[in-house]
Amino acid sequence: MLAKRLEGGASHRFEFVFSETQNAERKQKQMKSAGMRRTAPYASRNRSAITPFHRCAASVALVTLVTNGLLSHVVTCYDELRLAVCLYMKPMLFFRIFLLAVTVQISLAIQPPTGLVTRTGDLSVVLHWDPNSDANLGGYKVYRSTNNLGPFSLLTPNPVTSPGFCDLLNLKNDQLYYYQVTAITTSSVESGPSMISAAPHPFASDDQFLDYVQQTSFDYFWYKANPANGLVPDRSANGSACSIAAVGFGLTAIGIGIDHGWISRTQGTARVVTTLNTFLQGPQGASSTGIIGYKGWFYHFLDMNTALRAGGTELSSIDTALLLGGILYAKQYFDGTNTDETSIRTMSDAIFNRIDWNWMAQGTNAVAMGWQPTTGFSGFGNWIGYNEGMLIYCLGLGAATNPLPASSWGRWTSGYTWATNYGQAFVPFPPLFGHQYSHCWIDFRHIADAYMNSHNSTYFENSRRATIAQRAYCIANPTHQVGYGSNVWGLTACDGPNGYAAHGAPPPQIDDGTIAPTAAGGSMPFAPEYCFPALRHFYDFRINIWTAYGFRDSFNLGVGYYGPDELGIDQGPIVVMIENYRTQRVWQLFMRNAEVQRGLQQAGFVSLPSISVGIENLGNQTGFSLDWTGSAGHAYQVEYSPDLKAWFDSPTGELQATNNGTLNWVDAGPPATVSAPATAPQRFYRVFQFGTP
Repeated sequence: MLAKRLEGGASHRFEFVFSETQNAERKQKQMKSAGMRRTAPYASRNRSAITPFHRCAASVALVTLVTNGLLSHVVTCYDELRLAVCLYMKPMLFFRIFLLAVTVQISLAIQPPTGLVTRTGDLSVVLHWDPNSDANLGGYKVYRSTNNLGPFSLLTPNPVTSPGFCDLLNLKNDQLYYYQVTAITTSSVESGPSMISAAPHPFASDDQFLDYVQQTSFDYFWYKANPANGLVPDRSANGSACSIAAVGFGLTAIGIGIDHGWISRTQGTARVVTTLNTFLQGPQGASSTGIIGYKGWFYHFLDMNTALRAGGTELSSIDTALLLGGILYAKQYFDGTNTDETSIRTMSDAIFNRIDWNWMAQGTNAVAMGWQPTTGFSGFGNWIGYNEGMLIYCLGLGAATNPLPASSWGRWTSGYTWATNYGQAFVPFPPLFGHQYSHCWIDFRHIADAYMNSHNSTYFENSRRATIAQRAYCIANPTHQVGYGSNVWGLTACDGPNGYAAHGAPPPQIDDGTIAPTAAGGSMPFAPEYCFPALRHFYDFRINIWTAYGFRDSFNLGVGYYGPDELGIDQGPIVVMIENYRTQRVWQLFMRNAEVQRGLQQAGFVSLPSISVGIENLGNQTGFSLDWTGSAGHAYQVEYSPDLKAWFDSPTGELQATNNGTLNWVDAGPPATVSAPATAPQRFYRVFQFGTP
């Protein structure tokens, strides 16, 4: 038998068998070239020369072409099918088959993916496309070629279920690759392909690497969210419920995405309007089902489609606060006068102002961690002592309606301890997320409460010291974990070989060798000189931990474990804190909220004094020397800026004045600053004093 292969694009493989028919045509040509007279079967359109087998083959060919959205290929395949269809088949039979094919197409066909985009990095290409809402969607297939005409190779033997794909397979930098993406139904009917091209490339700069990390992490919130209600899944696994904390990070990521040009302002505005409407209009009540929250608070997990309480999840005070962080940021970001942006501000106020903070504190000055409709506050402790709960008090103290009492901050700080670990003195909380979440929105760099002033520190400095101490712990590696070192560190809450746990140090807490990239990413503003090299090193073994949505949740080199998912509360701090490191724009916008300023004032925060300094050029802009008068017992932090917009702490840390007199600091490049003064067209400096004014 003669088999003929027809190519209908990279994603379509059809084989038609026309043994006798094509043999007949070949014989016909051979006889003509030999001068022989054609015999009856070849000289006339003898329909009896076609058997039922041939009619069936032609029918299958046409039906297959039509149901796969390839009607255009029927014409190009005409030469291959003319003996089987046009010369020998009854006209009525052809139209019956064609109508049957159209009927099958209507019931089984699926549209090709739309909105394809690429992100490229060193030896990697990330693809995304708009989610397909077809009820019959079974997944997507991705193909690759070095030629736009093919041949294309299948990269996904098992269809991907998410609208994203990361290609790490045998790529070469600066080589242009062509990708085709198709959608398939649950019955394995495949759409026509959509095509896009991209070329991986080495990172030309640190900024280019950070762009790639930020953008892919942002993609989690854009492509994994349900566009119908704005909800963001807790994790990338199929069937995950929505985490309201992830929604808060996602609302913040949208503004960052607009600023970077990853989405348009119109797109971002529409998504935020949809999201806020979901939380404002969702039913509130004391019942255990069919509700989104109670007393203005929201349930920790929501159904991704109905936006109602998922399972037996708790009404969560901290997760509501993280959601509010994103809502209040959106209120400031979308400052336009059009109807949609005005409605964002109106809805933000309505959501925030209806929260009953006193109810969650049960009429006391300590906020409960949660509530259940069947058992109430029983089994839940209160937020007392240093951790991520700081955001709750900063917001609740500043609420215009039902605010927390002023004494709440003192109750919160009553649980603090001050300790020295690995040469760093700070208020400890072993998992790094506790030092990061509140800082995603509140700029603690130049303010301090009574507790921090009494220790010549700030909460920002506290987080910096916690980050440096944890890195030092991993270098010391007292538990002898595989791989720990100067660029392999980062203990925080994440998945691990033994399940989800709050890993941390110092002091060590559930340290089993599991590292989470979000720990380094979330500390970028605090210690960029250590966090950036760690992230860059993690990317070097990207084959195991880099995905279409950035870094995986975690890995454990000792047991060869690589987390299967990406988490919203991981990708969020990466996007937000890298932005705060680079531009400080999230901080700048969020701190404009009157609620935030009232809350900080109620908690007793005051601004750090700015010190008058003298500056001397050391010659040819090779360096600058700063001098100022220091007071015994105080510490001082030097900051520098290229443009008076973004300011960066000197990596050398604060200077301690042991007695009254002149203090000196020199910028000749690293380690005092990340680059030599001569590499910048201009550089500005300022100095702040720690401690009670």
